[in-house]
Amino acid sequence: MSFQQGLSGLSASSQNLDVIGNNIANANTTGMKMSRAEFSDLYASAMGGSNSGAGIGVAVGNVAQIFTQGNISSTGNPLDVAINNNGFFQLLTPSGTFAYTRDGAFKQDVNGNIVTNDGSKVLGISPDPTTGAILPGGALVPLTLPTGSGIPAVATTTISASVNLDARAATATGSAVATPPTLVPPLATYGTALTAYDGQGVPVPVSLYFTKTGLNTWQVYTNDLTGGTTIPQPLGAPMDFDPATGNLAVGSPWLTSMSLPMSSVNGALTPAPKIDLSGVSQFGTSFAVSTLSQNGQKPGKLTSINIDTSGVVIGSYDNGKQVPAGQIQLATFANSQGLSPNSGGTWSSTPASGTPVSGAPGTGNFGTLTSGALEDSNVDLTKALVDMMTAQRSYQANAQTIKTQDQVMSTLVNLR
Repeated sequence: MSFQQGLSGLSASSQNLDVIGNNIANANTTGMKMSRAEFSDLYASAMGGSNSGAGIGVAVGNVAQIFTQGNISSTGNPLDVAINNNGFFQLLTPSGTFAYTRDGAFKQDVNGNIVTNDGSKVLGISPDPTTGAILPGGALVPLTLPTGSGIPAVATTTISASVNLDARAATATGSAVATPPTLVPPLATYGTALTAYDGQGVPVPVSLYFTKTGLNTWQVYTNDLTGGTTIPQPLGAPMDFDPATGNLAVGSPWLTSMSLPMSSVNGALTPAPKIDLSGVSQFGTSFAVSTLSQNGQKPGKLTSINIDTSGVVIGSYDNGKQVPAGQIQLATFANSQGLSPNSGGTWSSTPASGTPVSGAPGTGNFGTLTSGALEDSNVDLTKALVDMMTAQRSYQANAQTIKTQDQVMSTLVNLR
């Protein structure tokens, strides 16, 4: 019987060496999770259900996967992503099946899809085509970044500004529209400017000037936005301020957005943009512009890509815009040990693992993402080498068991 025990020990030790060797071979494989051979002793049962006392050997009961966190190493590549804590990236393989991985070394293919080294597409949620918002619970689709077309121009429809006008300013004298202007202080003393755009991305400079015309009263001027003259034009009714609060007086037409007709080389902007100056105040501090914005843009080409900790893939364009292209979704399993490992650093779900639960990074039980970094293999190379030497000694010991049994058998056979 010792032959059988020794053979089972040799087989188990050989399988253990295979597992350890695979761990060592993949010590530098991104996102790799080490495995461990788990042994079970064997007993023969006699009639009646009790065992015979002596064991009959050993078997590898299971090769368990160890899903501990690997170290995160910075790479500087914006498409490299590491998962910190729970979760797997979800992939659509070239064969059309789903797979899961911890290897975040992503690339872009010729069509702009975010893919892994074997061409599997990374799955996530796309932005709403109308609002651009990423809505939780959306359908999983391959994430794509536009690499050639860029983003189109958008015509300005809203201009807004929050400005403080100095309540201590003297009332202006002279005229802002005379040739030459005789206004004192000059029109540009309390002024600001921005650039609006027509539907083809042609810039339209917009200047706003404020002149104090009386007690708690200011007149707004702008450059001629219709291309007729270069003389500044009064814009709407004067601004009246409440002397008790410094805010626009009740009933002021400037409390609501006003139309601002303007033209470019391509003709009039239709509809005319709205200008919102409801945030203008008059306090006894220096003139200051706290916010100044418009919602138009010129065309833009993709210049860089970044992925934030919540998995949102953001494209940065040369027109200064940052546009979300989607959000990576992670998957977790009730029993990660039940996942079936594949080549290429991926796993497949099985009945033992349970169905995947999908969610956004950083929510619930899902880990966060680190852009420009990769998760190293969780193999402890020093420990693996020690384990290999131990397994080798175990193999030699089992071989010695067989050798000893052979000597015993030889002695018995040679009795006279």
